Amino acid sequence: MTKYLISFPSEAMVLTEDEFPAVVAESHAVIEEAKAAGVYVFGGGIDENVDPVLVSADGSVSAGTYPHSELKGGFTVLELPSRADAVEWARKIAAACRCSQELREFMYDPAS
Repeated sequence: MTKYLISFPSEAMVLTEDEFPAVVAESHAVIEEAKAAGVYVFGGGIDENVDPVLVSADGSVSAGTYPHSELKGGFTVLELPSRADAVEWARKIAAACRCSQELREFMYDPAS
């Protein structure tokens, strides 16, 4: 089985205050469905109120990230038998969140 990252940047989710409770409920329902199906690995949203830091190979820490690197929004990692299955789960998440989702495949690592 392969692990897939399904994600969106925070600015992609454009909702009114009235829409937000339904989106939360629907997106949580999709996650519960993934858990029940045994394909859920991990998910969450990046806390954009906490500034990122860059930890160098020598252990030093500095404010910021790699140049042109930006990670924000929400993501889900699912372990699935095929890319077609990953597309179907991304469709469910996109419908629940009311925004397009990026789908990426993790390379195989026998140690993970």
